[in-house]
Amino acid sequence: MLTPAKKEFIEFMMSADVLRFGSFVTKSGRQTPYFVNTGNYKTGLQNSRLGEFYAAAVKEALGGDFDAMFGPAYKGIPLATSVAGALARVHGIDKPFFFNRKEAKDHGEGGNLVGYKPKDGDRVIIIEDVITAGTAIRETMPVLQGCADVKVTDMFISVNRCEVGQTPGKTAVMEVGEEFGIRVHALITVQDIYEYLKEQGSYGDILPLMEAYMAQYCIF
Repeated sequence: MLTPAKKEFIEFMMSADVLRFGSFVTKSGRQTPYFVNTGNYKTGLQNSRLGEFYAAAVKEALGGDFDAMFGPAYKGIPLATSVAGALARVHGIDKPFFFNRKEAKDHGEGGNLVGYKPKDGDRVIIIEDVITAGTAIRETMPVLQGCADVKVTDMFISVNRCEVGQTPGKTAVMEVGEEFGIRVHALITVQDIYEYLKEQGSYGDILPLMEAYMAQYCIF
């Protein structure tokens, strides 16, 4: 259901040129009529507002019932920092955050983690942009599992593309949930985007492409 909050987030992404329509290729190699690139958030105000959208979702789902936030390099880094700030500023939930380097640092303190140092027993949530085929999360989990005996409980993403993953009949989000025991929360889904376009009445050229793409790749 397209709620006012979801509509506001879609319009926010479009205004920042993060949600775009046209012809694109996803990381998994699929030709898609829409694309989400969180790398296009580039102002302080955009980053702050984005954090507030995510923070509202975290607050609603978990309150403060977790120990730390992790932002996978690279796009997860500004996401985690903005969400941590918004949680503290707007909701009074002050939680630490950390992220990884793609390459381990071999000088100073060394290592491949920056920020909070996880401890055994910590409940960690992941702040990410999207899940398409689940490739990124499968790269992220070994990083987290190698830093301490942590429990990754939840993952928050901007958009659930609802696309089939590596297993027929299951979306990538379903696979991630089953494989790692993680609850995945999406601010919006591809269905919300489609409903928004229909409601606007000015995307007649995009709607058939969206319908064809969802029929071919999506599971609802």
